[in-house]
Amino acid sequence: MITPLDFFGSLVQRKDSIPLFEAALTLAQDADPQFDLGAAQAEVDQMAAKLCKRLPADTAQIQKLRLLNHYFYRELGFAGNINNYYDPDNSYLHRVIRTRRGIPISLAMLYMEIAQQIGLDVQGISFPGHFLMKLSTQSGEVILDPVNGASLSREDLEERLEPFVAQIISAGKPLAEYLEPASPHAILVRMLRNLKSLFAERERWQKLLDVQERLLLLLPDDSIERRDRGIAFANLDCPKPALADIEAYLAKRPEAEDADTLRGRLPALREAIRRLN
Repeated sequence: MITPLDFFGSLVQRKDSIPLFEAALTLAQDADPQFDLGAAQAEVDQMAAKLCKRLPADTAQIQKLRLLNHYFYRELGFAGNINNYYDPDNSYLHRVIRTRRGIPISLAMLYMEIAQQIGLDVQGISFPGHFLMKLSTQSGEVILDPVNGASLSREDLEERLEPFVAQIISAGKPLAEYLEPASPHAILVRMLRNLKSLFAERERWQKLLDVQERLLLLLPDDSIERRDRGIAFANLDCPKPALADIEAYLAKRPEAEDADTLRGRLPALREAIRRLN
């Protein structure tokens, strides 16, 4: 039997050809294993088909964009979930489709999928603090806020970067580099890390473990993600995999700031394994 994790793994195994929308949709299987993936895709396809029927074949890109904005935000009613921004449901696309509320990255996934189906190559931007989108046109690039479809000026973007000024200085990157398209791989990592942050803060260890398993399919050599999977295992009283993950982290990062703390947990994990045996 193919598990949700197996299916996700099959979608992301080739980093250069990940079907982004389908892979993003499958994240919801951790929250709702019985949800109908095909039905959710079909519902979005129907949204796109309805708009497509309204568009003459010679509709210019900018006009398509205006019509898509009106359709997505006014007619369909998608918007940011400002009243419950930190609800994990905002990251699960089938629930965003139902409630019409989400966070920037989940709204962008739906917007970009409809855009692609009407012939607009809208791309995601992994901008600091707030996921964005862009469309390249003959007259230049249009940068969009997925929450409301607003077009952002250079001044708007620079203002949004201000809270991250220390990070920007240390990275030494100009504004243009923050506007590069994000790969499907990078977008999925960002979506999962959003969920990871929520579940870790709330100590929902099984949910966190589900996220870590997916992250490690995307980032198999990331020692920090493996450490965090180990911590989730430990809190779920699964000492054997917890020990393996934490030892692997310590082998790669013996001088890490948390190394001594983690070494202090090893005897208890080994004792727990001994008792189980």
